[in-house]
Amino acid sequence: MKYLESIQEAIYLSAGNASQYRRIMRIFFIEYEKMHFQLYKEDVLELLREYPEFSDYSMDQLKTDLEALVGWKNLTSIQDPKRVYTIAEYKNKQYRYTMSEYAVEIERMTVKLENLFMDSGNLSMNYFVRIENALNEMEQIDRQELKAVNEWWSNLQEDFKRLNRNYQDYLREFYSGKSDKVLKSIEFVVHKDRFISYLQEFVQQLQNKSIRIENIIKKLSQQMVDRVLERVIESELAIPHPDSEIQDLRENAIKENIYGKWQSLSDWFISTDRHPSESQKVLDITDEVIRKIIQNAALIVQIQNWGISRKEDYKKFIQMFMQCENVEAAHKLSAHVFGIQHVRHFKVNCPRSTDSINSGVFDELPSEYELKPHTRTYKPRIHKSGFESKALEKLAQRNQYLEKLEEDRNLVMKYIQDNKLDISRIDDCISVDTRETLLRWIAQANLTVSKSGRTEYGQAFRLIKQEGSYTLKCEDGELMMPRYIFQFED
Repeated sequence: MKYLESIQEAIYLSAGNASQYRRIMRIFFIEYEKMHFQLYKEDVLELLREYPEFSDYSMDQLKTDLEALVGWKNLTSIQDPKRVYTIAEYKNKQYRYTMSEYAVEIERMTVKLENLFMDSGNLSMNYFVRIENALNEMEQIDRQELKAVNEWWSNLQEDFKRLNRNYQDYLREFYSGKSDKVLKSIEFVVHKDRFISYLQEFVQQLQNKSIRIENIIKKLSQQMVDRVLERVIESELAIPHPDSEIQDLRENAIKENIYGKWQSLSDWFISTDRHPSESQKVLDITDEVIRKIIQNAALIVQIQNWGISRKEDYKKFIQMFMQCENVEAAHKLSAHVFGIQHVRHFKVNCPRSTDSINSGVFDELPSEYELKPHTRTYKPRIHKSGFESKALEKLAQRNQYLEKLEEDRNLVMKYIQDNKLDISRIDDCISVDTRETLLRWIAQANLTVSKSGRTEYGQAFRLIKQEGSYTLKCEDGELMMPRYIFQFED
């Protein structure tokens, strides 16, 4: 997890005085490219004052900024005893400053980001030729010296990296917001044939080269591939590095890196059951770009044709209208002039006078459609009207409901004798409401530990279960249930 921690060396890119820190680091990087690896603070100050915004920049400010960059590990300070002539100078600690490895790579990245839009991708086929030649040499490369093996592997990976980067940079331009405006501009029609020809040539070459490279990789045996990759690992480990304490970790990282790069190269050209190859994806994307270019060009041409003056055409149509013998001929000419080119369909939710599909507009009755304004403050007019009192209906429904409750109560109460209701003694065919009432009392009592409950009429009871079962006759069928006795309190 230590590799996923925050990168301290990148703090100067977004610090408060980022402009000063970045200018200092850019000076160090420019001198680094000139092989001037170590600089004194006096040299840095002299180079800084060449820029107008640093004309008033003092040595004290520079010391403070250099100390901050040293604290962030962008610069490494080296004390220089050769330039010390007095004790005071020794106490002042004359330093030389050099860039750290992290800082060099960060500055390279910033330079690349600044020139990102100046670099244009291309669809060169030379990389495919070089990759094919390198793979053909693979069978003899394991017998070469380690230096030749390392050079072969470096060239192969560099060609593969450039192939990926170039086609991604080139095709990415067709999916940016700026490219959409360009593709839809009238000026683009002039260049569309060049783009289509360029992309189609790339597609044809890619189809041929990718199939050949795919066949070469498939013919390589796994033993031979492992043997060559092990030689590549040996060539990488043969390069001496000053930090020998992490040799074991370095060996594992190099092995994982080399096998991963080979797998990426194989996946780029060979499809699997889980996913298609990258070359096939490039073909699909290129076909989509060609289709997009042709579609936009056709739309632009159509828009251009709409703007052409049709004055003479309209004069000719007017003469043809005047020569029409009847209304039917005029309708046909009108449909030709104004119908199919600018057709519009209007639909309203109104019933038709006929269901015939052959009836024309002149055969239908006119339809009315109310339009409402699309404003937030619009409110439809409310038509005020009276309301009818339904108190008598509600009273009648209430009385009907109370009568129904009293009827159900009487039906149940007639089976109670001596404060007991024995279900096994009910010989009548009871109603559905009476059965539901009895089952509701049973369920209520079974939910309590004491097997007791209270009816909706206010009577308390205790439920007693006897052995055996009893078939209760109901209007909608017969119900077999245990023999229960309801013992009511006085």
